[in-house]
Amino acid sequence: MIPTREAAESELQLASELNPGPWIDHSKNVARAAEVIARYSKLDEDKAYVFGLLHDIGRRYGPSAVKHTIDGYRYMLSKNWDEVAVICLTHSYPTKNIYQDIGKMDITLPDQEEMDQFITNCIYNDYDKLIILCDALALPDRLCILEQRFVDTTIRYGVHPFTVSRWTATYELKKYFESQIGCSLYEILPEIRESLK
Repeated sequence: MIPTREAAESELQLASELNPGPWIDHSKNVARAAEVIARYSKLDEDKAYVFGLLHDIGRRYGPSAVKHTIDGYRYMLSKNWDEVAVICLTHSYPTKNIYQDIGKMDITLPDQEEMDQFITNCIYNDYDKLIILCDALALPDRLCILEQRFVDTTIRYGVHPFTVSRWTATYELKKYFESQIGCSLYEILPEIRESLK
């Protein structure tokens, strides 16, 4: 089960009151990009929008790094929104390895083990892939090309031994969706298309 668009928007609004910050507008931009790409990829637009809007909902509890993924997962499970719960975990792991996260490992060892087992065994569907990709297309103030987002996160989190692997995996997702729609993703996202002129 997943919430309606209206219920998802209410959840994000409540979260913005609990922990305001740029992550709110980032989430809205992820949702916008996901909705458009879903339309061209013949995925459910409403589902994609909701997943994008709530992928970072674990941040409602306050500033965190890796912890926001499992916090979001558990919170969405408590609402019986199991499909959104999965997205909360998968969106941070283009390489399917929780130890290749750019954020601080701010969770307990039992939580690490639970997440590691989940991600390792999870078969990503097109919505998991879509939100990972859209997470890399969205800044708080606008949609952007992948390289801009990569620079943004690298400035904030630094370079890691797995940085290039994460970038490569994300580029592969871009190619995956482009093969479905028959053109560059940037062409169907007007905000990015205009910025490239």
